[in-house]
Amino acid sequence: MTTDRTRRVEDLLAVPSFAPPADFREKALVNDESLYQQAAADRLGFWAEQARTLHWDQPFTRVLDDSNPPFYRWFDDGRLNASYNCLDRHVAAGLGDRVAYYWHGEEGEERAVTYGGLLADVQRFANALKDLGVRKGDVVGIYLPMVPEVVVAMLACARIGAVHNVVFGGYAPEAVRDRMQVSGAKVLVTSDGARRKGRVSTVKDNLDGVLGEVESLEKVVVVRVTGSTVAMRPDRDVWFHEVCAAADPVCPAEPVEAEHPLFILYSSGSTGKPKGILHTTGGYLTGVSYTHRLVFDLHPETDVYWCTADVGWITGHSYVVYGPLANGTTSVLFEGAPDYPHKGIWWELVERYRVTTFYTAPTAIRACMRWGAELPARHDLSSLRLLGSVGEPINPKAWTWYHVVIGGERCPIVDTWWQTETGAIMIAPLPGVVSTKPGSATRPLPGISADLVPGDEGDDSGLLVLTEPWPSMLRTLYGDDDRYVRTYFSRGARTYLAGDAARRDEDGYYWVLGRVDDVINVSGHRLSTAEVESALVSHPEVAEAAVVARPDELTGQAIVAFVTLRGGAEPSDELQTDLRDHVAARIGKLARPAQVVWADELPKTRSGKIVRRLLRDVAEGRELGDVTTLGDAGVLDRLRSQLANTGGA
Repeated sequence: MTTDRTRRVEDLLAVPSFAPPADFREKALVNDESLYQQAAADRLGFWAEQARTLHWDQPFTRVLDDSNPPFYRWFDDGRLNASYNCLDRHVAAGLGDRVAYYWHGEEGEERAVTYGGLLADVQRFANALKDLGVRKGDVVGIYLPMVPEVVVAMLACARIGAVHNVVFGGYAPEAVRDRMQVSGAKVLVTSDGARRKGRVSTVKDNLDGVLGEVESLEKVVVVRVTGSTVAMRPDRDVWFHEVCAAADPVCPAEPVEAEHPLFILYSSGSTGKPKGILHTTGGYLTGVSYTHRLVFDLHPETDVYWCTADVGWITGHSYVVYGPLANGTTSVLFEGAPDYPHKGIWWELVERYRVTTFYTAPTAIRACMRWGAELPARHDLSSLRLLGSVGEPINPKAWTWYHVVIGGERCPIVDTWWQTETGAIMIAPLPGVVSTKPGSATRPLPGISADLVPGDEGDDSGLLVLTEPWPSMLRTLYGDDDRYVRTYFSRGARTYLAGDAARRDEDGYYWVLGRVDDVINVSGHRLSTAEVESALVSHPEVAEAAVVARPDELTGQAIVAFVTLRGGAEPSDELQTDLRDHVAARIGKLARPAQVVWADELPKTRSGKIVRRLLRDVAEGRELGDVTTLGDAGVLDRLRSQLANTGGA
């Protein structure tokens, strides 16, 4: 059977497009072009209609204030609360017993978290935060694994108007410290430990070595996840379960201004300093609820939805927490890895929870391809009716494998393009309307205006831009308005520069080609080249380093580090391993270079600037571009020779 499926994948690679299945289209929320036409005819009226699907404590009368571009304001005279919209209104509608999350722990533990139960937990922790001195506008850091308490912490912050700053659980303590420092966090919510593929790591004790440097930090709340013994500082540290037990069980949601900050999420930037993406309440919630409902053709009474992203990334914020909960969805929340305790665990859980909608990254799909079609074939995947892809462009072969092996050729695939900065999906097919082309995110959603402009070097693919403001857009970079303007609006205050190259075909479909700045996309996660280089040169044996990306079949892109050692240091396999581990300790395992290339010299202009485009040519084995500006062109031949003798991780 798996051989037949493999042959079928090869056959379908020649098919240029796939129309929505007739039975899917018949039942879809949107099955014609009318929504596109409505949004084109009255864009602001369209967005006002989407916003009014939410509960507003004080209805808005103004949709968009664009008097000071690019500092746009949406629904700014209205007031609402994100926690209320995600919980209270559903419970008030009689849905308190509906499951919000089927949580599946790494070692097989299961909890069905209802909307009523989640509301009770959120209210207690919201009051606990207030008891710890947290007030509206204060920043609360969250550094937790994928356990229900991470959702509780986020919604508790939203309930009282605090601003959450979630840090991906795979980041190193130093990265947590940096993000707490620059945001001025008052409280950090973390865990005693974390589990990963059968191993237990300490979390709280590792953080203790760096948290003393965060002057703003007053309290650390510790969630008991692994039962590990941890040192608790009596003047600072408290247990999550104890403060919740002592807190008042009732905490009314505080209505906040639509433009009140909901969260900061730090994204890698090309300067090495993380960018604090600031999202506000009304516009963000409008964007994620609208896109989640229509891109995934949501039927909350019957759907079981699973987004595999970690809550520490924007996909987790938007399509694990806020979008699904705002729409009253039942979701799967999974703590583990896709290959633990076995490589078929995802498909086992799809069968167990009767998942209807599955949203994951191309990297994961390619890993599943490598593990073989026989693993999903062992499970009943007939409950699936829609598949999604996120984080990076998906190559046609992975798309087709996903379509055949996982979707059984009956499930539309929504390939989605968006960013931390956009807050919500920008380009994707409405699955009951738009024919899909493997590898293309298709068309901008109703209400979204996209275009291509020529690149700086005349690249005929063009730079992807958004030409009209949208509700879920970032409002600024936290504490750095000037950098916000420079980074995203260098081509004018009404042209958002996405930083991606793309092409547009004769049908108006967009094909995203990847980043054009100094950010590397590893498994859908953006990592700054400057941040990785900074970690490398902090090693005592390293004098200089330059980092570039090369294509990788599994992760999309892989990091190649060209390293010049200090005098007296000798290249060795042991040092190469040590450098990889050093980067992983400073930033996180995702940032570990796949390849370290010893470089006596790096290609530089006569003025001393490293020419990274030539390093990319070397890393990818391409013909070299213009070398006339180099001080010594021979360095490239030496690097090619070194690269040929250097193995990857």
